[in-house]
Amino acid sequence: MRGGGNMNKMMKQMQKMQKDMMKAQEELQEMTFEATAGGGMVKVVANGSKVITDIEINEEVVDPDDVEMLQDLIITATNDVLKQVDDKSNDTMGQFTKGMNLPGGMF
Repeated sequence: MRGGGNMNKMMKQMQKMQKDMMKAQEELQEMTFEATAGGGMVKVVANGSKVITDIEINEEVVDPDDVEMLQDLIITATNDVLKQVDDKSNDTMGQFTKGMNLPGGMF
């Protein structure tokens, strides 16, 4: 069987890459990300699984006559923290797919 050794070597490399990817995903999910808005008046914390784990709102920014501003600050901080998770995920997982022509821009 010609080429059998190459196929076995390739399979072992793929298994190692899969194991490394799973480890990287687990590490990413354990990370914590934080974003603020309004000069730190609103802080949103998320984990690597994109789960919001905490929101802190400085009481100075709570104005019953301007609820829209508070809503905007929360949206801004939330979108920022989720973008951080996406960027880190793409950076982390992208290292495994460099040079591979995966369809649809995966990772």
